[in-house]
Amino acid sequence: MSTGRETTLSENTLFGMGNPLLDISAVVDKDFLDKFGLKPNDQILAEEKHKALFEEIVKRNKVEYHAGGSTQNSVKIAQWMIQKPHKVATFFGCIGTDHFGEILKKKAEEAHVDAHYYEQNVEPTGTCAACITGDNRSLVANLAAANCYKKEKHLDLDSNWELVKKAKVYYIAGFFLTVSPESIIKVARHASDNNKIFCMNLSAPFISQFFKEPLMEVMPYVDILFGNETEAATFAKELGFETDDIAEIAKKTQNLPKENSSRQRVVVFTQGKDDTVATVGEKATMFPVLDIDQNDIVDTNGAGDAFVGGFLSALVQEQRLEECIRAGHYAANVIIRRVGCTFPEKPDFH
Repeated sequence: MSTGRETTLSENTLFGMGNPLLDISAVVDKDFLDKFGLKPNDQILAEEKHKALFEEIVKRNKVEYHAGGSTQNSVKIAQWMIQKPHKVATFFGCIGTDHFGEILKKKAEEAHVDAHYYEQNVEPTGTCAACITGDNRSLVANLAAANCYKKEKHLDLDSNWELVKKAKVYYIAGFFLTVSPESIIKVARHASDNNKIFCMNLSAPFISQFFKEPLMEVMPYVDILFGNETEAATFAKELGFETDDIAEIAKKTQNLPKENSSRQRVVVFTQGKDDTVATVGEKATMFPVLDIDQNDIVDTNGAGDAFVGGFLSALVQEQRLEECIRAGHYAANVIIRRVGCTFPEKPDFH
């Protein structure tokens, strides 16, 4: 591995694909959560009963709109950490031909991400209600257009597939398993067949619970798996690991069947303010996060995405695992001081 900073990166080295959503963020109270049956810290897909939630949250006095979507957040943060050249990060996903879609396009451009959206007019651009209470966030995603991504209408087109082939590192959040598992498999196989790095995220407990089959179909191609402590515990339970020790879970996950045996799988589990656990060779190692005063935490929405973004920015520069984690911790530390997954003009990371 080189020291990385000197690596001149080319455009489209990092490829991301996922659900582009517009975050609608507001501070709410416990009554609001209870009314819609929400846990304080969770991610779920919107159901019929949440229709009123979206109508109500936009009427709150301090509502903010930010470009969101887990994978899109991560590639944006990676691009922000890298700074130059622009368009190191590519992003694919589906939006509607509407005002929210225009906002997402503009925000991606401002972040210097090379976004190629599949645009359709059947469904409106997806949204995600971020219901903030203290330093918890409950996310309710209304995928809408994001759910309309079609492999044959977008990914398979020569001009788009060429961009996929240009990449060296691939990242897709587990959330996309609910949309287009066949697109994920196509990208994952390409990475594996060409000895490139394919990364994935457990993303939310419901993915392991209700989309275990597509998740496990992709798992043999996963070189780096991300997740947080709750997701790791749910995953372990679904797979019958019979342990709630996070280091053990990481080890067992590392040892799941793998297609490209020349790369040992790396498993990285974050635990909020507690140490990040990562598999290094044959053992699980703890990496302490940066200290932060509780009072400086504005909102934890996007912290996990930011960690992955920071990690990926070092990974595409061929840094060691320890460096990738350090970059991830830095990015997450910046994001939790701000509303949503937003960032200052430049990183201050050395």
